[in-house]
Amino acid sequence: METKKQFSTRKLVLIALFTAIVVVLQYLGAFIRFGPFSISLVLMPIVVGAALTGVFSGGWLGIVFGLIVLISGDAAAFMAISPLAAIVIVMLKGALAGLAAGAAYKLLEKKSKMLAVIIAAAVCPIVNTGIFALGTYIFFMPTITEWGTAAGFASGAAFLFIGMIGMNFVIELAINIILSPVIVRLVQFGQGGK
Repeated sequence: METKKQFSTRKLVLIALFTAIVVVLQYLGAFIRFGPFSISLVLMPIVVGAALTGVFSGGWLGIVFGLIVLISGDAAAFMAISPLAAIVIVMLKGALAGLAAGAAYKLLEKKSKMLAVIIAAAVCPIVNTGIFALGTYIFFMPTITEWGTAAGFASGAAFLFIGMIGMNFVIELAINIILSPVIVRLVQFGQGGK
């Protein structure tokens, strides 16, 4: 009974720690921009948190990420057009990115922690960006087309995928993949060196 209580306390402390890291990194990441959006540095602690504390913790960290995006004004351009759609997209992309990263890690950790972290680190930005792209396409495409035309793009889709998403996604994915060995070390340290 005591061991289970210690584990629960440890898990709660880790979740709180990763929640704080997500908040701080999202605010700091708001200053690093490529195109109209900031780079999501919080995807790394979401992956580590999900690996150390579980799938649902990854979802929680993704929700915190989404809340900070909304509070910081990073979604202001979309909030001005449709607040409900913007809130749904931002919250859904964060939560699903965290859940998917946690599920990918959990699925593969017994085979190889390195493989599990690399896949989770790739899945997180893929889901985050994929939900953003899908939601933006569904709810904001007329506006995206106007913005694209004003920016000199041939179509709204070209502007969405090249002008808005392209460089951000590549950088987020690269950061996660490059830092995967560091993430593995953090996960191993967090699990007591296993």
